[in-house]
Amino acid sequence: MIRDFVHLIQNKLRHYAVFPSLHSLSRSSAFQTALFLLGVLAFARACIFLAPPSVTTLASASVNGTFMPICRVETDQKKVALTFNCTYSAQDMQQLLEILKEKNVHATFFVSDAWAKSYPELLCTIHNAGHDIGGLWTTQASLSIREQTLTLENLTQRIDRLTDSETTLFRFEDGNYDNSAIRLIQESGGYPVQWNINSMDWKDYGAQDILHRILNSRQLQNGSILLFHAGTVYTAQALPDLIDNLEDQGYQPVPISELIWKHSYYMDADGVQIPKTEP
Repeated sequence: MIRDFVHLIQNKLRHYAVFPSLHSLSRSSAFQTALFLLGVLAFARACIFLAPPSVTTLASASVNGTFMPICRVETDQKKVALTFNCTYSAQDMQQLLEILKEKNVHATFFVSDAWAKSYPELLCTIHNAGHDIGGLWTTQASLSIREQTLTLENLTQRIDRLTDSETTLFRFEDGNYDNSAIRLIQESGGYPVQWNINSMDWKDYGAQDILHRILNSRQLQNGSILLFHAGTVYTAQALPDLIDNLEDQGYQPVPISELIWKHSYYMDADGVQIPKTEP
């Protein structure tokens, strides 16, 4: 709701941008109105990232003081999630999307700020095809909390603007994160999502290597989150057989939004999201 309010204020501000000069603005009541709206916009944005922790995410997401991202989901249903990190390249994206459409499978694409900026139309295509879009966030220990907040906010706003939807799924690029980074995501109402099976597709060892790493992994089970990368040589080649084999084993590939628990859960030390049972 807050994000919708921010978008409303931004549209109002665009209305006041039609004045021909600052001189004419200063003589109009619209100048005072625009200043007021700017103040309200700044306050609303601060609410998104600095609001008190939400009960449904933050309160249940730490293990002995360490905050955990979601690496797997505890569920009785045979569901797994195919996730793709989009960092720089998009050379195989059309092929990936065609395969997913043919197999009637929806996946989750985590896009970096640079990727979203370079391929805005492709991002919209992915979103319109019914796939989840998440933010791929790069954190650095040298950055202050304020600086990290700004980078997360910029990433979120870019994706929100391009997809006309609210971004709630985030992933740490290269798997680098700490308590403060996880808290920033959770305090904004988002969910930090990593993985429990890495296809290592970026090493370009071949399609069979990708299939072997996934299908023969001891970690493959209900609620598994599988990591792939866009722009690799063999991922698209392996994808059809991977989906067929997963379905032959009874697994249903779903997007992250259909796998994770949104409320009443806790995390274990391995990053498994576990639903709370009613007393």
